[in-house]
Amino acid sequence: MFMRMIYDEKLAQAAYLIGCQRTGEAVVIDPERDIDRYIGLAEDNGLRIVATAETHIHADFVSGSRELAERVGAKVYVSDEGDADWKYRWLDKKPGGGSYDHRLLKDGDSFHIGQIEIKAVHTPGHTPEHLVYLVTDHGAGADAPIGVATGDFVFVGDLGRPDLLESAAGHAGAMEPSARRLYQTVHKLDDLPDFVQVWPGHGAGSACGKALGAVPMSTVGYEKRFNPAIRAATDEQGFVDFILSGQPEPPLYFAYMKKINKEGPPVLGGVPEPKKLSVDELRGIDTKTVAVADTREWAAYRDGHIPGSLSLPLIKSFNTDAGSLIGVDEPIVLIVEPERLDETVRDLIRVGLDDIRGWFDASEIGSYADGTHRLDTVREVPAKEAVGLVGDGAVRVLDVRRKTEYDEGHIDGATNIAHTRLASRLDEVPGGGPLLVHCRSGVRSARASSFLQRNGFDVINLRGGYLAWEQAAGKKGEQVNA
Repeated sequence: MFMRMIYDEKLAQAAYLIGCQRTGEAVVIDPERDIDRYIGLAEDNGLRIVATAETHIHADFVSGSRELAERVGAKVYVSDEGDADWKYRWLDKKPGGGSYDHRLLKDGDSFHIGQIEIKAVHTPGHTPEHLVYLVTDHGAGADAPIGVATGDFVFVGDLGRPDLLESAAGHAGAMEPSARRLYQTVHKLDDLPDFVQVWPGHGAGSACGKALGAVPMSTVGYEKRFNPAIRAATDEQGFVDFILSGQPEPPLYFAYMKKINKEGPPVLGGVPEPKKLSVDELRGIDTKTVAVADTREWAAYRDGHIPGSLSLPLIKSFNTDAGSLIGVDEPIVLIVEPERLDETVRDLIRVGLDDIRGWFDASEIGSYADGTHRLDTVREVPAKEAVGLVGDGAVRVLDVRRKTEYDEGHIDGATNIAHTRLASRLDEVPGGGPLLVHCRSGVRSARASSFLQRNGFDVINLRGGYLAWEQAAGKKGEQVNA
């Protein structure tokens, strides 16, 4: 048997290529949309992808199953559990007519990739239709699974959050019932041998849990013994209270991901190749209707950027930031280094931002300015100056950290809106004068400041964030509510 994890560091997402080396067949579990990576890895190892399987309808990235079905004719295996709202609706909608080769799976169903058996187990809680896949290598003479692809059920050190149906997808009242279903599901682990490896769908940094570990894989036995969320499942109410507490606000784009993965992502047929723009074409862009994503470092953007553009550096949070601050239907132009263009395009299409109209070389941004065009700046102040501005009543304060961070201590009178939710709550942002924007250390507030500036707010970014504020004002100072 062949098995490789293909990991996306920015989305902390794991796909798995599993192949039978005797027959040369392989399946990809939970693929992302730029499928050339999986095809290339399979070919390099003498395999051909014949199938794709999904653990559930994903909220944090666009699935690549449809692309694989189109490109290599992969058979699609997906869940048939859950009610009508949790059924895949694209399987009978090939662009040229007809249906994709597919099979809908119920609890206990299995399929084979060569001599490898893959068995579906229904594990509701994170979502109603969620499946995990037990993998048994009969070609090696095994009569028990070597591992389980757990999707968003079991992570290393955590469980998939059950609140997203309500907090991200908008299903009012779904949070607590989902947590209670997850409690029942956790006990299905008792049926698995402790030696079975856990192959999770996400790692540390994913918004699909609150305390995911940085170790890529684990075992059922280890997680039953040391996973705090599983250990909390000794009584139902205690588990519900534990699993629902402290969950961070989901990024705004999660609701759209659920919809597009259920209805069917548009078929790309490959990674888009946007055209390079001239400086005259760049000057002609209306940044009110086109999202100009400036991927340079914050300091460069702060000191000179195209008016109305967004600061979206290619750091680990790029996908989440872009998915939260760019509208799903907005055309996009990139300010990017040529050698990072492909990386940037892949990051965007993984969160459903496909309409990339062009790109401009970031090193040439200075050429934008002429007699009729100027570069804009963002005001940024150190904490000591910010303390004075707040004390004098010269600014309103917007705290763009998560609510859990805000509750642990915040600037007195600050409005709290997580930066990943700003686009849906602009009417709650204080107006009527300069707005001091801050997060914990200054990274998220920089993204938020550019977004707010694009939307007409007079913003000031707090350099160093709340950490710097605490030092400047004192944790017990009158300006801090802790």
